[in-house]
Amino acid sequence: MSLKALNGSMENNNLLETAIDAVRKACRVTRKVQEGLAQIRQFQKDDKSPVTVADFASQAVVCHVLQESLGSFNLVGEETSQALRQDDQERLCLSVVEAVKTVWPEATREHVLNAIDLGDHAATAPTYWTLDPVDGTKGFLRGEQYAISLALIEKGRVVLGVLGCPNLSADLSRPFFDPDLEGRIFYAVSGEGTHSVSAVQKDDNAVRLSPPVPGEHIRVCESVEPTHSKHDDTAKIVEILGGAGKPVRLDSQCKYAVVARGQADAYLRLPTRKGYVEKIWDHAAGMLIAQEAGIVVTDIHGQTLDFSIGVGLDNNQGIVCAHPKFHNRIIEAIRKLSIGV
Repeated sequence: MSLKALNGSMENNNLLETAIDAVRKACRVTRKVQEGLAQIRQFQKDDKSPVTVADFASQAVVCHVLQESLGSFNLVGEETSQALRQDDQERLCLSVVEAVKTVWPEATREHVLNAIDLGDHAATAPTYWTLDPVDGTKGFLRGEQYAISLALIEKGRVVLGVLGCPNLSADLSRPFFDPDLEGRIFYAVSGEGTHSVSAVQKDDNAVRLSPPVPGEHIRVCESVEPTHSKHDDTAKIVEILGGAGKPVRLDSQCKYAVVARGQADAYLRLPTRKGYVEKIWDHAAGMLIAQEAGIVVTDIHGQTLDFSIGVGLDNNQGIVCAHPKFHNRIIEAIRKLSIGV
């Protein structure tokens, strides 16, 4: 599997079309589930993070679409079917299957469980996909922003990224807490720029993102959850750079898209505890989408994100995604404040 067909003449863009189709169908499924959020039965993983029907259904749908189009493939997914196969989780399993049938009508219980387990790769092959089926689960549960994140990694490089943001509006003036009825899909191929299309229906009129034009004062976005990023450190960095106002807080890799299209100048994910390692599925697609829009993405020490060593970004600490005007100044402020040392 190679991306050569996605460059140059673009005669065969099956990988990209398949990835967009998979994410769009996952957007449809997760939106349907979110509409019936009050009826969702939740299951707690070992790390106590909430997992909903949408997580499992989204991964099943994405894996199914990839298999139907590509045949064999390697994918590092966030979920496994182990929980759904337990006798006391039959109701949850049935809910997942019903959600999947929104876009895969003939799906059976075994079809769905087996599809979920296609995401069991260990990030060891030269080429593999990585998926976060619902990035920003807590945002999803609040009825706010979340994302479906699918990326292709080839020899340690992210070469294709598709980011579905079902509640993010094409209208840049619309508040983030006000879910959009259509949503957006952002996609990028290395060297080909970043584009945006509808998350609801097939859209041949892709919009290419223009390089953002920053203002004089930095505008920052960060995670809602204080366990994901140290809010006090963000405030100190903004103060050093002469920014004003509170950072915009929203969940998921949507923040990469928000910076890529100029609604914020930087997305900061600052360490909250020593030894924490970011997962590749939380950043692969978002990073490429931001970079191809002219944004600089590194860790808090200014180092390139290293996707060559498995499921974790073990050689990196934190994330700085920022317009070139502000990126080096943010790194300098982090050093001045001894963040992550």
